[in-house]
Amino acid sequence: MRRQPVLIFDGDCGFCTSSVGVVQRLLRPRCEVVAWQQADLDLLGVTAEQARYEALWVTPTGWVYGGAQAVAKLLLSAGGVWSVAGAVLTLPPVRWAAHGVYRLVAGNRMRLPGGTAACAVPGAKVPRT
Repeated sequence: MRRQPVLIFDGDCGFCTSSVGVVQRLLRPRCEVVAWQQADLDLLGVTAEQARYEALWVTPTGWVYGGAQAVAKLLLSAGGVWSVAGAVLTLPPVRWAAHGVYRLVAGNRMRLPGGTAACAVPGAKVPRT
């Protein structure tokens, strides 16, 4: 069993890669950070379809959180004031709004700073696990 959570992101997306770099420098979350293209997805219990669709947070026990809830878990792991922000993101109705904002950003990441055509997210919905 893993000892720490894993944050999975899209390593082909410049916006995602830049964002993860900023998060690692500023928040110093307690997790392993890996691009899905280099991850052993089978070992982590996720599919490539899930990983292409949104950032994923995989707990050491195998629970998978995606999108805004992955961000919430990341913030919680950082501690301090960041964990307060993460906790707030888990509460309805903030959780619902965060999901909408995450989908808006994810759907437009190719237009954001650092984004390229490789950043485009497939439009299909992925079932929650």
